[in-house]
Amino acid sequence: MRILVTGGAGFIGSHLCERLLAEGHEVVCLDNFFTGSKANIVHLLDNKSFELIRHDVTEPILLEVDQIYNLACPASPVHYQYNPVKTVKTSVMGTINMLGMAKRVKARILQASTSEVYGDPLVHPQTEDYFGNVNPIGLRSCYDEGKRVAETLMMDYHRQNGVDTRIVRIFNTYGERMMENDGRVVSNFIVQALRGEELTIYGDGSQTRSFCYVSDLVDGLIRLMNAEANDIQMPVNIGNPGEFTMNELAEEIGKTIGTEIRVKYLPLPADDPKQRQPNIERAKALLGWSPTVPLAEGLKKTVLYFSTRLKV
Repeated sequence: MRILVTGGAGFIGSHLCERLLAEGHEVVCLDNFFTGSKANIVHLLDNKSFELIRHDVTEPILLEVDQIYNLACPASPVHYQYNPVKTVKTSVMGTINMLGMAKRVKARILQASTSEVYGDPLVHPQTEDYFGNVNPIGLRSCYDEGKRVAETLMMDYHRQNGVDTRIVRIFNTYGERMMENDGRVVSNFIVQALRGEELTIYGDGSQTRSFCYVSDLVDGLIRLMNAEANDIQMPVNIGNPGEFTMNELAEEIGKTIGTEIRVKYLPLPADDPKQRQPNIERAKALLGWSPTVPLAEGLKKTVLYFSTRLKV
């Protein structure tokens, strides 16, 4: 097939492009390089089945493709809060443009949504039928609400125009090609630990996250895109249900690097969720998917990547 990946030069997008090429598809990678990097896909440029287009999804584009993975959007607070209006436009206008294309060329489209649609959840773990506890006017809402509108658009294009849609709610993902300055907890901790600095923990470190290694996530995305089921248009959580406190994650990273961890505690940012854990029963039932890479194994690979990148 000929497959479009928007945000294809990003952390997750580049791994997805690689995997689709390995499966024998033609891949068109679309990226404006705001948070994506040419370094992530430079090893693919010589592949005759790979095409790179520098383009911003907020502007229309005409392409003939069979499938569209719409991953374009900055996904870490540091980047999506840098230009919040642009973040909303990327999620809303970008999704409208991609859905318009899918409708025109009869392509199947998968929207990368986020566990952030659940906000600071009052239900734990989070199931897909939970509507969330979201602040629509907070500092994070440019991302949260943008993704919620993207989900609305996907469902309405499906119901009104018969577009073949998929929605994946992605939980915390980590692995090679994360950016060291993205402000996410795994990259923050690893970079600080490798540099011998104190690890910055916000709050008292008791808040939890669930960490999914990038190869597991990519496997889930591809399975969802290619699955057939009656209610396949409804959102699907993809993430690792293994739940860790920030304090436990810091200890695990110390063990992986083989260093004594020193920690400094800072106030918790506004609207930062206290708990985050996916219920993945729907993914198991529909896709036969569950994560296979344990945190300790995934962290080893991620630490190796960062130590090479930082030359420490």
